[in-house]
Order: sequence, then structure tokens, then C-alpha cells
Amino acid sequence: MGSPIVLGIESSCDETGAGLVRDGRLLGHVVASSMEEHARFGGVVPEIASRAHLQSLRPVVRQALDQAGLSLSDIGAVAVTTGPGLSGALQVGLAGAKGIAYALGVPLYGVHHLAGHVAADTLEHGPLPDPCMVLIVSGGHTSLLLVRDLARDPIVHLGDTLDDAAGECFDKVARVFGLPYPGGPAIDRAAREGDPRAVAFPRPLTGPRDAPYAFSFSGLKTAAARWAEGHAGRKLPVADGAASLQEAVADVLTRKAVAACAEYGVGTLVVVGGVAANSRVRSLAEERCRAAGIEMRVPPLGLCTDNGAMIAAVGDLLVRAGAAPAPLDVSIDPSAPLEYAALHPVTAGAPGMVAA
Repeated sequence: MGSPIVLGIESSCDETGAGLVRDGRLLGHVVASSMEEHARFGGVVPEIASRAHLQSLRPVVRQALDQAGLSLSDIGAVAVTTGPGLSGALQVGLAGAKGIAYALGVPLYGVHHLAGHVAADTLEHGPLPDPCMVLIVSGGHTSLLLVRDLARDPIVHLGDTLDDAAGECFDKVARVFGLPYPGGPAIDRAAREGDPRAVAFPRPLTGPRDAPYAFSFSGLKTAAARWAEGHAGRKLPVADGAASLQEAVADVLTRKAVAACAEYGVGTLVVVGGVAANSRVRSLAEERCRAAGIEMRVPPLGLCTDNGAMIAAVGDLLVRAGAAPAPLDVSIDPSAPLEYAALHPVTAGAPGMVAA
């Protein structure tokens, strides 16, 4: 008999996700997004997101089970995002996960959201090499990580964003350019008709004296806004601006990631997170990895953005590693740093992390 079937629940932002994983194999997953409800505000509204999770959680769990041909009684463990994310949104997912785990009498595992993005790749390409380099690029996070055993070992941060993440830069510049929310896909679409060399946008933190693996995109965002302001009274060449911005972001991300692989002697780069779906980030990373003799792995597009399958994947790894389940008073940590894949914050001001 194999490992138990793990139900994963994700509710950290505006996607409600449920996924089912067993022995590293994805059995089914469903995502409900409230993005359209937030679009008119130009960003995620926490209260709207929380209410949407309340409405969507039960249906997505049921649909994921139906997709996999399973019933609730087949679940042997539950994994849930406990941070980081929007406080109310996280609470909805945790409450639902606790209820299911308690009703079934199965263990519950708290999972760090970003570790979920890392684990998403295993559902397509199998176990992560030990070690591997991971570039996480999402709306709120840009990090370069050295990962060994995801379920057991601490995660080493080589560099993180000092201000705006790459996804935030896309969202904010898209608004300036008059493009819809979310900005990342809108920038990507507009860039297809533009010239990536049309605007000489800066490449932040790429100088010889800069932190080699840190990221900063606020200056790039400002440069794009100033460029747009310079066209006041004239038609803004949005396609050229989008292509040039996208090229700058992709250049910085991939340049630093490939350099880190070379310095640390790592032969595999894994690119994950919502911005990993960006066409230029993917193509430039592939080009530079190929030239450097580095294997590149990227999850399928459907697993790049937030989903329950990635949380189930971490839960499955924790179960197979013999990790301790979460305590009964496990809570959330909306600003939790990524140190371990398991994230078991507890209430009453107790220490926020229990390592696997």
C-alpha cells in the first residue's frame, strides 16, 4: 500500500485551490479565482477575497475529488497554506482544512505558500535534484533560493527583493500604461507587438558593487512611469514600452539566476511562481540555461499561479519524510519568511515555525 492521498488547500490571495496528490502524482486539482471581482479596483481587495474563499472552498474540494474519482473518505492527510498571504483569506482555508482533517481523523500539515510554488514543479518533472537553484517570481515575491531536500532541510536564501517584486512592477506599470489588471499577462500580451530595444530601461542591481543576488524593481517601475509621463499629449507607444519593460525584468532575473548556478556549482534551475508564466522570462531563461549547460525546469502554466495541487505536493513530501503534523492550535502567519516547507505557527505569541 502506498502513501496516503493528500488534499491540499490554498487560499492565500484571490485563488481558492484544492488539489489531490499521492506519491508525487497529481490526481486532480481545481482552482476558483475571484480576480474579475478585484479587477475594477486595480488590485486584490482582502475582504472580497475572503468572502470569495468562503463561497468557493467546498465546491473546489468536491470538484477536485470528482475529477480524481475519489470520495472524501479516501483522503489520508490534509495540507493547507498557513502563510504568507492575506490574513482573512488564510483563515478561511485553515478553518476549512481543520474541519476536514478533524472530521476524517487524519493529520493536518501547515505549508509555506512559497514552498508550494517550489513543489509544483515536482508534479510535472519528478523529484527536485539535490541541490537545485530555485527562482521564485510572483506578484509579491522575488527570491533566489538554494534548495536541497525540500521536506527536511532549511531553505537557503541567496537573494530576495528589496522592494517591489517583479510581479508588482508589472501590475503597477500596467496601470500607468492604461492596461488592465492583472498587469503581468497584460504586459506580456502587449509586448508581442513591441520592440524590446525601443526603450533603454535600467537593469537594477546589476553593477559590480551591487548585492549579486538581491533584486529591486521599484526604480524600474519609476523609470517606466517617467517614460510614460514624457509622452503627455502624445499617443503612448504601449507595445514598445511593455516589450522593453518585460525585457528588462527578464534580463535581470535570468542573469542573476544563471550566475548563481555557476557560482554554487548547481546544474538545475527551477523557475516557479506566477511570473514564471511570462513568455519572455521563460524563453530568455531557456536560452541562457542552454548556453551555460544548465537544466531548466518550469511547471506547466496551470501550476505556475496559485493552486491547491502545489500545497498537496508539499504535504505529500512531508508525509513521506515522516514529518510531524501540525499542532491542534496551528494558526496563520501572514508575513512568514520562507525557512522550511512546513509552516506551523501557533497562537498566543508562541514561536512561529516548527521545522519538519
